[in-house]
Amino acid sequence: MTVMTADPTDVSDRLARVRERVAAAAARAGRDAADVRLIVVTKDVSADRIRLAIDAGASDLGENRAQELDTKIGALADQKPRWHFIGTLQRNKVRLVAGRVALVHSLDSVALGRAVAARAVAAGGAQDVLLEVNVAGEATKHGLPPEQTADVAGELARMSGLRVCGLMTVAPGDDPTSARAAFARLRDLRDELRTQQAGVDELSMGMSGDFEAAIEEGATMVRVGTAVFGARP
Repeated sequence: MTVMTADPTDVSDRLARVRERVAAAAARAGRDAADVRLIVVTKDVSADRIRLAIDAGASDLGENRAQELDTKIGALADQKPRWHFIGTLQRNKVRLVAGRVALVHSLDSVALGRAVAARAVAAGGAQDVLLEVNVAGEATKHGLPPEQTADVAGELARMSGLRVCGLMTVAPGDDPTSARAAFARLRDLRDELRTQQAGVDELSMGMSGDFEAAIEEGATMVRVGTAVFGARP
């Protein structure tokens, strides 16, 4: 695996520009920027470079791979960031994630929910999770079909050790119009779901190429890596 290392790039300035864009997008939507959590994605980024972002005020970090998360939790233990797991979670890697992160963004089945719940209970707590929804129905993406979301959320809500806090999606990457439509559809799904289930408030949607549209459509969390650290090798 190629890992980005510390270099002269001014991570602080990049992060400041992203925050400015978050604030501007929130203002356009008549929202308070404080209601949008910026999750700085650290996939393939070295611990030294992540420290630059933490020093610049990043408090929420997102990792895509369970093993990489495990390594970085140890390497950055002195910093105590709030970790999010945002990638596809395999059941055989649940032990590296559940009970160790603030939020799992990518729960996509009842079976995975059971595994996460069991691990969280064994760790003495409950795990906050989001359901990943494949809003656009893309074969290359993970996530629940929209029509199954309410049923799966209901089953997971009955499990000790889980708290379903909202929904997540990865929008189509090549078409801004399709991305915005996916964000709006996820918001509508969330709104429908929380009429049936309390506490389902979060919307994790939007990445470096589309987070402003996501905020305008109601995102409460955006996952931004390239705009902060630059392109991965």
